[in-house]
Amino acid sequence: MIKHIVMWNFADEAEGADKATNLRIVRDRLAGLADVVPGIITLEPVIPTDPFEHSYDLVLYSEFESPAALAAYAAHPDHVAVAGLIGKVRTARVCVDYEA
Repeated sequence: MIKHIVMWNFADEAEGADKATNLRIVRDRLAGLADVVPGIITLEPVIPTDPFEHSYDLVLYSEFESPAALAAYAAHPDHVAVAGLIGKVRTARVCVDYEA
């Protein structure tokens, strides 16, 4: 199994919307990817409920059956579209993938 964790900070305004709106849009679009490819075990995008100063604005916790499933997810057109939006509204991104 591969765990894929991504965290982003968002701009206060981007793409004609405020941060809160963009966070909800991206969270919902990520959640919609849960069934795009076989091998996704868990796909959980969350907006922290009470963020600390050092917290990120949006976190994606996901698990995949294999590296191939993660690669298929990364290349899927629906994921590529969401990633394109995220690239326009985020200010920072960190990611870690590891086998469990």
